[in-house]
Amino acid sequence: MIARFKQLHQSLFILPNAWNPKSALQFQQANFPAVATSSAAVANSLGYEDGEAMPFEEYLLIVRRIMATVQIPVTVDIEMGYGKTNEAIYANVQQLATLGVAGINIEDSTLQSGNRKLKDANTFAETIAYVKNKVDLFINVRCDTYLLNVANKQTETIARIQLYEAAGADGVFLPCISAEADIGEAVSHTTLPINVMCIPGLPDFETLQTLGVKRVSMGPFLFNKLYDSLTPLTQAITAINNFSPLFA
Repeated sequence: MIARFKQLHQSLFILPNAWNPKSALQFQQANFPAVATSSAAVANSLGYEDGEAMPFEEYLLIVRRIMATVQIPVTVDIEMGYGKTNEAIYANVQQLATLGVAGINIEDSTLQSGNRKLKDANTFAETIAYVKNKVDLFINVRCDTYLLNVANKQTETIARIQLYEAAGADGVFLPCISAEADIGEAVSHTTLPINVMCIPGLPDFETLQTLGVKRVSMGPFLFNKLYDSLTPLTQAITAINNFSPLFA
């Protein structure tokens, strides 16, 4: 599965984000070549906030059931790694590897008193190297320079990408990047596949492919869209005093 998942990154592919086994199975049935988890969507579906508020043991249960349900590669959003040390993060990644996942997403920012900030790039690169040297998975590093809109974000992004590539990362995820010039600049400074996420203003798939992007993920937005539809649907049911809106 790992080799199959790596091969997908040779050209642009769309990666849907699941939150439970049923959603993962529907993505498989819709002929998506792989599926990812969205930590935010899984956490919200279990009644937790995003940001590692969900116990890792509960997350593992969801991942285990997804792995038992689908036959396509699965990559897991592991947030900040659910650990304070390289050893703890590796132990969590190893549990996922044992379940048979093809890859992970791990982010280079951290939460401090509810505020998100970038980790020291060199320290984080050491974490990537430590994990990569111990386990064979596709490690996709989420670089949060654009998400956090940091100063000189293009320069900072390129510097971080090159550090992470040298540390053994297999791919780089740049959430909230959308300008074609910025995407092209990031792609041109690495041999790693660049992953972007659906946000308003993101170029269409043909343009992204021309720019050299290899992977586009949905994040929690499909999950949010589906659940946002629940309130107007139930309001429609109560307004007309019958269940016909469910079958329209």
